[in-house]
Amino acid sequence: MKRPLVTMVQRSTKLAVIAALTAAIAAGCSDKPLAGPQDQKPGQESQLKTVQTVKVTKEKISEPLEQVANVISSIQMDVVAKTSGDILQVYKKKGDSVNKGEVLFRIDATDLQMQKQQGQLGIKSVQAQMKQAKDELANKKTEVDNNITKAEQGIKDAEKSFNKLRNDYDEGLITKVELEKAQTQIDGLKLDLSSMKQARKTLDNTDALAALQVQLETSDLTVRKAERELSNTEVKAPISGILTDFGVEAGMTLAQGTKAGQIQQMNPIRITADLTEETVKLIRGKKELNFYVPGAEGQMKAPVSYLSDVMDSQTKAYTLELEVGNAEHKLKPGQKVQILLTDEAEQVVVAVPTLSIVREGSESFVFVLQGDIVEKRKVQLGRLNETMQEIISGIAENDLLVISGQHQLKDKEKVTAGN
Repeated sequence: MKRPLVTMVQRSTKLAVIAALTAAIAAGCSDKPLAGPQDQKPGQESQLKTVQTVKVTKEKISEPLEQVANVISSIQMDVVAKTSGDILQVYKKKGDSVNKGEVLFRIDATDLQMQKQQGQLGIKSVQAQMKQAKDELANKKTEVDNNITKAEQGIKDAEKSFNKLRNDYDEGLITKVELEKAQTQIDGLKLDLSSMKQARKTLDNTDALAALQVQLETSDLTVRKAERELSNTEVKAPISGILTDFGVEAGMTLAQGTKAGQIQQMNPIRITADLTEETVKLIRGKKELNFYVPGAEGQMKAPVSYLSDVMDSQTKAYTLELEVGNAEHKLKPGQKVQILLTDEAEQVVVAVPTLSIVREGSESFVFVLQGDIVEKRKVQLGRLNETMQEIISGIAENDLLVISGQHQLKDKEKVTAGN
């Protein structure tokens, strides 16, 4: 493929700059060391070093950086049979678009309806037994109450008779044995009354319906369970989306808990990518990013829904997720897209010729001309593009950068600027 004319011109221009810089540096290196500002005397301006400068500009350092990413559904949810039975009807097929709550297939409810009826009959039977038991208990209490009343009256009558017999005994009309016999009879009546009262108390404290109440609750539970399972015979979509992995057919028998399919939510949809330590720095703090589908026209913008703060211990990467509206289902799970980590504007940066940089150990410097004084600036280097080096900090656009003789200069040295 032929290079664009503009690119060839830029390359030729950069090569010319390199040649000029190389010649200038060679000339600067061949000069004898000149006296510094502290050694200069009045009238010795001719001994000042001559430097060449260029105005610092912004250059396109590279093309926008991209990252391959995967399209996945925002939610995946299984379709599960919550009750067992034979499938009577299937209303959807794999690949269909479904809405939340829409019936996918129906399970035969005959057995569950019989279980419900059985539970209802059990409730009626227990309720009848409970009514009978309540009536019997009430009758027993009434009978005991009547017996207690009779016993109390009998004791009163016996005590009256005993008092008469005591008078007769005092008058000598009856013997002591006859009097003692009457007393024994009263004691017996009182003992019977005490037993009756205890029996009445026992009836009050005894819950004769407890066992029947348990049976009633058990039958009621059977009915409610059957009703719940009957509602599950219509298997519905738990979310809206595309029905996948769906292979049920009419006549099949499903066990409770069987996975019948899966629904993948398509709107919104997610785009996910794994980023390195370096690339994650490019998007940290951004609220949205552009992306495009290879082979398709145009770009789309999507908000950043998640960006991990720490590296995943398994993948050794940072997870990025975008959330995209997808009402027309143009994006589908399994597709690949390209996320733009940077845009065109971010590629235009302050850049200087690499030959103008003075390196001292692990640090980098450049010289900037301020009037007739050069200032040594420590700079932070960024990306490299052939002969141009990005400067992240240290100098600004429109500064006068020294591009010749900089290796012989000192900070705050006075110089003359050449053409």
